[in-house]
Amino acid sequence: MKIRKPNISDISQIHKLVNEFAKKEEMLPRALNELYESVRDFFICEKDGTIAGVCALRILWEDLAEIRSLAVRKEYQGLGIGKSLIRKCLKEASDLGIKRVFALTYNPDFLKKIGFNAIDKTKLPHKIWGDCLKCPKFPECDEHAVIIEISK
Repeated sequence: MKIRKPNISDISQIHKLVNEFAKKEEMLPRALNELYESVRDFFICEKDGTIAGVCALRILWEDLAEIRSLAVRKEYQGLGIGKSLIRKCLKEASDLGIKRVFALTYNPDFLKKIGFNAIDKTKLPHKIWGDCLKCPKFPECDEHAVIIEISK
């Protein structure tokens, strides 16, 4: 398995994988045009031409970024792909000089094992008034906010 930045030709597979999880209300759906616009935010894990997992790092401010759209195909779960994708995103955040990375998740324990800590969602105003407004669960969000401090 190889983790790499996606090509434009990978977008249809990314779109399908992310929206499979969105249909189960495990993440927000992503439109094709949004994925084309944010292709540089993503990392993918590829095995034999199939995208086994995806994860994006979205820069929100000079010192804050978000892990988003983490999805691993069911048949590849439990192999460390999600953890590897997140670590790749955190490395990129560090290289860019980002000091904090957060995520909104239904599985905070998974991210806590990587070093994230729980945080009150109200500490994330950029996120609350950005993507959250598009969510059908807003303002009754049942996701957990986690954050990690990046050290160089």
